[in-house]
Amino acid sequence: MNAHVGQLATPPLAQILQRQRTVFTAEGAVSAATRRDRLARLEAMLKKHADALARAQDEDFGGRHPGFSMMNDVLAPMMSARHCQKALVRWMKTERRAGLFPFSLFGQKTELRHEPKGVVGIIGTWNAPVFTLASPLAYVLAAGNRAILKPSEITPRTARAFAVGIAEFFSPDEIAVVEGGPEVADALTRLPLDHLVFTGSTAIGKKVMQNASENLVPVTLELGGKSPVIVGKSADIGRAAERLAVGKASNSGQICVTPDVVYVDEARADLLVAALKAAFQRQFPAIEGNADVTQVVNARHFERIKGYLDEARAAGTRIELAGDTPTDGSRRLPMALVVNPSPGLRIMQEEIFGPALVVLTYRDVKDVVADINARPRPLALYYFGNDQAEERYVLDHTLSGGVAVNDVLMHAALQDAPFGGVGASGMGRYHGREGFNEFSHLRTVYRAGWFDPRQKMGTLPPYPADLTDKIRKWVGQ
Repeated sequence: MNAHVGQLATPPLAQILQRQRTVFTAEGAVSAATRRDRLARLEAMLKKHADALARAQDEDFGGRHPGFSMMNDVLAPMMSARHCQKALVRWMKTERRAGLFPFSLFGQKTELRHEPKGVVGIIGTWNAPVFTLASPLAYVLAAGNRAILKPSEITPRTARAFAVGIAEFFSPDEIAVVEGGPEVADALTRLPLDHLVFTGSTAIGKKVMQNASENLVPVTLELGGKSPVIVGKSADIGRAAERLAVGKASNSGQICVTPDVVYVDEARADLLVAALKAAFQRQFPAIEGNADVTQVVNARHFERIKGYLDEARAAGTRIELAGDTPTDGSRRLPMALVVNPSPGLRIMQEEIFGPALVVLTYRDVKDVVADINARPRPLALYYFGNDQAEERYVLDHTLSGGVAVNDVLMHAALQDAPFGGVGASGMGRYHGREGFNEFSHLRTVYRAGWFDPRQKMGTLPPYPADLTDKIRKWVGQ
């Protein structure tokens, strides 16, 4: 721990980067003990500051249950830190790889070293303002790196609480937190970092990648998209509705892997809509004044979601509300089920990121798969059903960042499997061994043997007259 808690002034970004890179270079190999110590301090920080971080999120959202914030933004990244500590030594081991024939006959050896990249920038987002910083940070630290973190300016109290916590447990030479608006994030993405992690929208992700390309900085982009759900004809409607309602209600739909579009057999569409409404209302008998309902984060996003629904309603779309809309001026909303909206409506074109769910009917699952494939690659895909052949067809003919079967959201909580997107939903990953590799440089080392056979083989100048004929034989001509 150190005495940086009261520190408010932040050095220029380039100065922070230079200082971290200098001490990183001077440190040399980063031992397992050092990495474990940093991970333990991250876990200790989250534990000590859990209440402060939860209160800050409640204030930033204008209403978010402290228990949910602790579960999602304290406990979840703590689990990342613990998993990394347990697996660290195994991940760090130098690997033996196959040698180069025929040199390997004379003692040549090949090894693969997992080495830290250096300084990693991490830009978090407002919907999970601690998780999107601390969970990737665990894997960054496990790989032996240092980090510069930029919290979201949309949740400024959480950003301050997180900065205070980090400053208590880490030197700025190890981890620096820089607060501020979009201009700070823009400046960070233009630095010659050794790696950059960004969580946010696809549109901003494109700008981040463009900025990072100025210095050829590798990026991990955790974006989003309209994650689809297929409710197969063999699905238990009650179970599917329960899991979907729980998933959509989590953080009021303000989660990157939340279900966005649900496809259901037209013969059972009304059953699903009724079951979804009932499942949601079991969680939230009332919306107004209910502290269990997370508010939409700010007025701009509230008006955005309301605008989607108003446009759909004006177009004559069927909309079912799972509860009454509050009249107290809060930003709490019941789940809205938008049934078979026109493809041109904004709710069909843009990620909802709020408590609304599109319900589309189908007759043939192949048409559903075709519709999903006609859209940008989603971060998550969900399938409900007990038909193994249909499940296999869906998995074999779609592509998404991750998949959950007969549930939603839960794959993102796995620590021993990678989490990330594909195509428009992102690139790169963290969690699991793959997360450790993401922030490591996989460095190949070739060790020469005691004899070089090339002269005897006639493959070094001056070339023998029959070299070409020999090569033709080796090629197989």
